[in-house]
Amino acid sequence: MTKQILVGNVAVGGGAPVSIQSMCNTRTEDAAATIHQIHALEAAGCEIVRVTVPNMDAAKALSTIRENIHIPLVADIHFDYRLAVEAAARGADKIRINPGNIGGEDRVRAVVDACRTHRVPIRVGVNGGSLEKELLAKYGHVTPEALVESALRHVRLLERYDFTDVCVSVKSSDVPLNMKAYRLLHETVDYPLHLGVTEAGTPTMGLVKSAVGIGGLLCDGIGDTIRVSLTADPVEEVYAAKRILQACGLRRTGVNLVSCPTCGRTSYDMIPLVEELERRLADCKKQITVAVMGCVVNGPGEASAADIGVAGGKGEGLIFRHGTVLYKVPEEKLIDALMEEIEKL
Repeated sequence: MTKQILVGNVAVGGGAPVSIQSMCNTRTEDAAATIHQIHALEAAGCEIVRVTVPNMDAAKALSTIRENIHIPLVADIHFDYRLAVEAAARGADKIRINPGNIGGEDRVRAVVDACRTHRVPIRVGVNGGSLEKELLAKYGHVTPEALVESALRHVRLLERYDFTDVCVSVKSSDVPLNMKAYRLLHETVDYPLHLGVTEAGTPTMGLVKSAVGIGGLLCDGIGDTIRVSLTADPVEEVYAAKRILQACGLRRTGVNLVSCPTCGRTSYDMIPLVEELERRLADCKKQITVAVMGCVVNGPGEASAADIGVAGGKGEGLIFRHGTVLYKVPEEKLIDALMEEIEKL
């Protein structure tokens, strides 16, 4: 088990539930726009939010942003140690930084002192695309060992000043490489790990990469907090993260909708029915399993573990609960009848 840190009021590591993160794509200096987007992320289920801090105006805006949101705020900082010091003083709940790229030891010490004073943890975030030149020369290209060595260099800098309130990430856009790096890091340190596949792409492919690269590690007990990186509205990252956690059996945040892939026995228009049902259940908070099966031959039996479900036939379908048929309804009334039964649960 990893050690535990506190990001605001959210525990990370040490057996705490895996938390969901996302990152704003607004200009942080525009506090109003950033707050608006964070509220949308909060509503979607985001538990920790990160913003970029590229300049002092953005750092100063953190005070206003922090006062108007309800989830922990992370400041993402590169190169300028003064921005990290300012962010810690302005209410950031965590700093994401690479101690090795902000200058000499006096600057690292200044950041550590500020974070210690304000009780702000630091995430050491290493990316394959920004690996140190000497490590690229040593290993020839980006490798799991190179990523981990880079992360350990940064962690040791913090430990030198007796600062261990740390979380670590080693992200790559190469999924197998990414997973190998995290496995190696997991074997090397006991700090909580922030999982992600960087530059995963659009929701179409990015979700697949993230499900494999993040979900595979989570299923092996590796990882304490996650961020799904998508070229999309950040809210989509949160929904994707929730689905990954649910698929890994780590989170039940609402309805678990299961449906068969259809086959030649399917004699009703099942696919649009499932899509419509998914839309209707998007905001349902009931922790239930709903099944949509393609035929009445063995649908109720195959989905007997479901709390409620439907099995379609030609022009009609069966509503069943835990494998027991309740009644038969015409095809055009299947969704409404199913929704009525879900309301009763």
